[in-house]
Amino acid sequence: MKDWRMFFSFVKPYRWLVMVTLLIGAVKFAIPLLLPLLVKYVVDDILLADMTTAEKLDHLWKAIAFGMLLFVVARYPIEYYRQYFAQLTTSKILFDMRTRIWSHLQKLSLRYYQNRKSGEIISRMMNDVEQSKALVETGLMNIWLDMFTLILALVIMFRMDAGLTLVAIAVLPFYALAVKTLYKRLRSYSRSRSQSLAEMQGYLNEHVNGMAVVKSFTLERYEQKQFGAKNEQFYSRSLALTRWNALTYSIVNTITEIAPLLVLGYGGYLVAAKGLSVGSFVAFYGYLDRLFSPLRRLVNASTVLTQAAASMERVQELLEEHPDIRDEPDAKKLEKVRGSIELQDVWFRYKEDNDWVLRGIDLSVSPGQTVALVGMSGGGKSSLVSLLARFYDVQKGAIRLDGQDIRSVTQESLRSQIGMVLQDNVLFSGSVRENIMLGRPDASEAEMIEAAKNANAHDFIESLPNGYDTEIGERGVKLSGGQKQRIAIARVF
Repeated sequence: MKDWRMFFSFVKPYRWLVMVTLLIGAVKFAIPLLLPLLVKYVVDDILLADMTTAEKLDHLWKAIAFGMLLFVVARYPIEYYRQYFAQLTTSKILFDMRTRIWSHLQKLSLRYYQNRKSGEIISRMMNDVEQSKALVETGLMNIWLDMFTLILALVIMFRMDAGLTLVAIAVLPFYALAVKTLYKRLRSYSRSRSQSLAEMQGYLNEHVNGMAVVKSFTLERYEQKQFGAKNEQFYSRSLALTRWNALTYSIVNTITEIAPLLVLGYGGYLVAAKGLSVGSFVAFYGYLDRLFSPLRRLVNASTVLTQAAASMERVQELLEEHPDIRDEPDAKKLEKVRGSIELQDVWFRYKEDNDWVLRGIDLSVSPGQTVALVGMSGGGKSSLVSLLARFYDVQKGAIRLDGQDIRSVTQESLRSQIGMVLQDNVLFSGSVRENIMLGRPDASEAEMIEAAKNANAHDFIESLPNGYDTEIGERGVKLSGGQKQRIAIARVF
């Protein structure tokens, strides 16, 4: 990932929770390393020792009792709390990520949303954040615990027999070569797959919402082909990533199997010719799994972390997107509005290379005055209204409210003074009551009903199956166009 500072900004509030998880994890990973030593003790000091059968059995039951106490009784709570704190930390970090992304999305201007599909934005917030959790689970915790296990196992093995240990780790340079060679493409494959998934989700979101158009124009077969192309693209990119992962795992696992054969051959020679005890040889062979299991996980972690880093880059790109419309550092809160509006030589266009939508507009509206803007479609009527609410900023000229340039006041205080009923009314899934109350969430029941009456909506709402508690479906699909319009007006009131 290009810059890790953003990722660590999410981790920093929980650094002590990460440390506690690592300490518990170190104990959890260290306990299994004692098992080969217990095996060595049983083989050399009990089974092959010069003792009576009764003495051997007595020592054996004591060793088993110790093993049960350590590997079963003590390990259970350690395993539980290690898993619990690891999942707790990950969940908290992902929660903060999604919270910050949603807060950031609400600051971005309408131009951002007009240039991107909503499904792609949702994919970054949900899929990419979910995939990036491997940076927490694997990158912050498991990878360090595996390195701790690996180092501790090597220390024990070197103390048992340095020469046999060197034979066991002779394959490590091949691991390094595999990582360097095989993981170069993983990030590009991962980014490509994530982008393809986002595109397919964007397509689905858009066309599910427009299903009425699909059916009215009998476009089912055409849409099936269009979706098939998106699905095929995602499939091919996923398959490319799968092939590379399969190749990586097969090579790494093949390299892993070489070490036990080397240890078996050289260790057998040491037992037969150099006096290495059978217990030491058995214990050493047991440590191979303790050595190569974390090593294999470390190599496989490279795959997971590469994919997670690619997802985190997409999250970072979203969070680094700067809003076009921002409050000035000294912006003031707009208070006691009278409603005098003045447009002075206003020029506006949506993009630098587009034609001007508004050219030199001068307009003065007095408080309480009703003004209708009439003109051909595309003439700039909606654009002018959008400028009043600062959904966009003018390129030339100024818009003043009660003599103040609207760019000198905060967006929140400006828009809180504006009631807007859009041509394409947006209602949210939920009840009629919830949609009207969006206009002022702290309004009383009586105020909400009064707003509905003023919008001429109360009577038809009362006739609905559950009145104000009737569920209206996504975007108000259960209501007619006129009913949606009146609820939108009630929301403004």
